[in-house]
Amino acid sequence: MTAHPATGGRAVLLPFGAIVLAMLPAVLDQTILAAALPTIAGRLGALSDVSWVVTAYVVAAAAATPLWGKLGDRHGRRRLLMAALAAFVAASALCGLAQDITGLIVFRGLQGIAAGGLMTLAMASVGDLVAPRERGRYQGYIAAAFAVATIVGPLLGGLLVEHTSWRWVFYVNLPVGLVAFAGLGILLPDPPRDDRRAGPLDIGGAVLLAGATCTVMLACILGGDAWPWGSAQTAGLVAATVVLGAALVVRERRAPDPVVPVAMLATRAVAVASAAMFLATAALMAVIVFVPLFLQVTTGATPTEAGLLLVPAMAGITVSTTVSGRVMERTGRYRRFPVAGLALMSAGLVLLALAAGNPSRLATGAGLAVFGLGFGMVTQILIVAVQNGVEQRQLGVATAATAFFRALGGAMGAAALGAVFAASGGRDATGDPSRIGAVARADVIDGTRAVLTVAVPLAVLGLLIVLRLPEAPLRRRPAEGPRPAPAGAGRA
Repeated sequence: MTAHPATGGRAVLLPFGAIVLAMLPAVLDQTILAAALPTIAGRLGALSDVSWVVTAYVVAAAAATPLWGKLGDRHGRRRLLMAALAAFVAASALCGLAQDITGLIVFRGLQGIAAGGLMTLAMASVGDLVAPRERGRYQGYIAAAFAVATIVGPLLGGLLVEHTSWRWVFYVNLPVGLVAFAGLGILLPDPPRDDRRAGPLDIGGAVLLAGATCTVMLACILGGDAWPWGSAQTAGLVAATVVLGAALVVRERRAPDPVVPVAMLATRAVAVASAAMFLATAALMAVIVFVPLFLQVTTGATPTEAGLLLVPAMAGITVSTTVSGRVMERTGRYRRFPVAGLALMSAGLVLLALAAGNPSRLATGAGLAVFGLGFGMVTQILIVAVQNGVEQRQLGVATAATAFFRALGGAMGAAALGAVFAASGGRDATGDPSRIGAVARADVIDGTRAVLTVAVPLAVLGLLIVLRLPEAPLRRRPAEGPRPAPAGAGRA
């Protein structure tokens, strides 16, 4: 195995900076694209067609994530991360060159496959570089970078579309990606890899997993929207998911080197963290999908203003991730943070639901700040808990599992909450949010309040689950094996 770099100082900061820069194109891509979708619809196809530009990316990224994690464990994350970044940049160029909506959708699928590896391998590479005891602090830096990208992205996208062309929404990834690629090649050390392979790569398991992921994601995204929930198409996707999922379980129990190690997923740290991350991300959809629409309809905010009004949530996430990371580094304890975080998320959702009855930007901002403070202590800390609880040779697979359940929680949460919104009358409020009538405005208020109310028990259930999270001592070196949790570490 390759020797591991020492932690601390420039030996960590420079390669860590290269990793964050490598993730930046994938993060910016999603926020910048939102501003360009109406223009793309007008140039290449109808608005109903352009929704597949987003769907293809999301589904492909989720389906590819576990395989990237496994490949990184087997063949070294540095070379796979550079390959994923190169593929993402190339796919971005193809998206910019697309001449019709079909070609753009195909290229966005390729871009999503690359993005699945880019994000998962980057987060796992941080685990190679930084000891678990220090990892929370670096997760705070990542959260801050993501928050800035979330705010800057829509503004940059609007400027690019207005002053150049929608194609530059994709071309802007090229210079950033090329600089990041050079940084990875020069600064990032080659981490340890799994030299104890039990057999050939589990291609059959990877295919079954990708198939099951695609069918369940498509069912969540298209069900209740493009197709009614009771339609034959939706039922077919659900049936395919069940069949493929059952075949996957059978396959992975027999595979010498499974792409989804069932034994690892059954460990308490991974199982609890995955379930809590699924529920936390599902609850997050209530905020990032429905609150901007609520603000536009009830307070007269423009789309850009509605995005900027989410700044309290982004600021809360950045502050709590940074502070919790530093406290975790000093004390070596992490379990208290996701517990407190999910409690704050629940309180923030309650405040937002109450504020929805009497719309106010100030009251909504306060609820968003509380929610953000909570969310910042959940997902990033749970990633640290998972990485601390597995052997170094399984770091990629474990990190991919958390990313997978986050993506699945987002898709299923958005679908379920969208159905709640529609059932509460929100679906009738269509058209320009600034021009809808009083009745439709009341429907949006009722729908948003219902969505936020339903999201509260999701966060509370996540809180109850995370109380079972074991607290093993945080390792002080990246390549140390996991230490057993002390007796009673999983108790409240």
